[in-house]
Amino acid sequence: MSDELQERLRRTRRVTTPWSEDRTRGIGGTHLDELLERWADGYDWGVHERRIDEFPWETVQTGDVDLRVIHQRSADPGAPVVVLLHGWPDSVLRFERVLPLLADLHVVVPALPGFPFAAPLTMPGMSVNRIAGIVAAALDQLGYSRYTLSGGDVGGTVAEILAAEHPDRVAALHLTNVAPLHALTVDRSKLAPDAVAYLDRSAQWFRTEGGYIAEQSTRPNTLAVALGDSPAGLAAWIVEKLESWSDESAFTVDELLTWVNAYWVSGTIGTSFATYVEPVTLPDRIDTPTVLSVFPRDIKPEPRSYAEAFLNICEYVNHQAGGHFAAWEQPEAYAEDIRRAVKLGG
Repeated sequence: MSDELQERLRRTRRVTTPWSEDRTRGIGGTHLDELLERWADGYDWGVHERRIDEFPWETVQTGDVDLRVIHQRSADPGAPVVVLLHGWPDSVLRFERVLPLLADLHVVVPALPGFPFAAPLTMPGMSVNRIAGIVAAALDQLGYSRYTLSGGDVGGTVAEILAAEHPDRVAALHLTNVAPLHALTVDRSKLAPDAVAYLDRSAQWFRTEGGYIAEQSTRPNTLAVALGDSPAGLAAWIVEKLESWSDESAFTVDELLTWVNAYWVSGTIGTSFATYVEPVTLPDRIDTPTVLSVFPRDIKPEPRSYAEAFLNICEYVNHQAGGHFAAWEQPEAYAEDIRRAVKLGG
């Protein structure tokens, strides 16, 4: 870890509020202090960096954008192809624990543009629609004409768009949520009662928990300075989400710091806001066979009736544990649901 980062961490100006230990108001002050102390003294990024570097990375040229991907090939040339699509505030590391469980498949894990481990993003316009096109072009370059997509959060939205635009290529979908922006255009009068109730719960969630979305989507420049110049601010912003959206004890201290440090060393917290800033065009409905995995600690688990308004839900799988980062939290269950989708796609 750089001397400059250690110096920043050691010189952190502690900021307190009347609610510093109220975890419902954000990350707790004492907890953050412990994380920062470990980050400054004892945490070894080099160990994790070397492990990450050992992934089978490739860079695929797609027009004017280079897409970096983890490309884990099966020993069987004819094995099915699975594409794993991460979200925010994470990276390809979301799928680290799933990769060994899918060794018999061809697996591609793109580092989505703007996120850690991706090529630097310097120009505007990197919407989820554009990302979907870049991923499709990269898969074509890799020689894959048929594949199953798996993901959630931003990655789930990319998967929905890609499936709608390339139904001949996408054999099946495995999702952990429905694209949130569907809620803005759906006709409530055509929904089942439990789906309408879900929309009401979702709206309440946005009022009480969605402030980060408003800031990232409307004032990314301001927020990028606050988080990109302060490792303490970056840790507070990201760790709060990692912990509150997952099962208790889903991450060790060093695992949290690794996910945060990936943003720090790559300087990508600001560019990771691109998918919140840029306009999105969603398909009204997708007919691709879909497995929807529902994990209880995810932020807004959808009932089947709501998901069926937009997706061809062939299997709706309720899990007993896990949250927003299910591939990390419950890798065996996640991998099993991927295989359900692969089977659906033939």
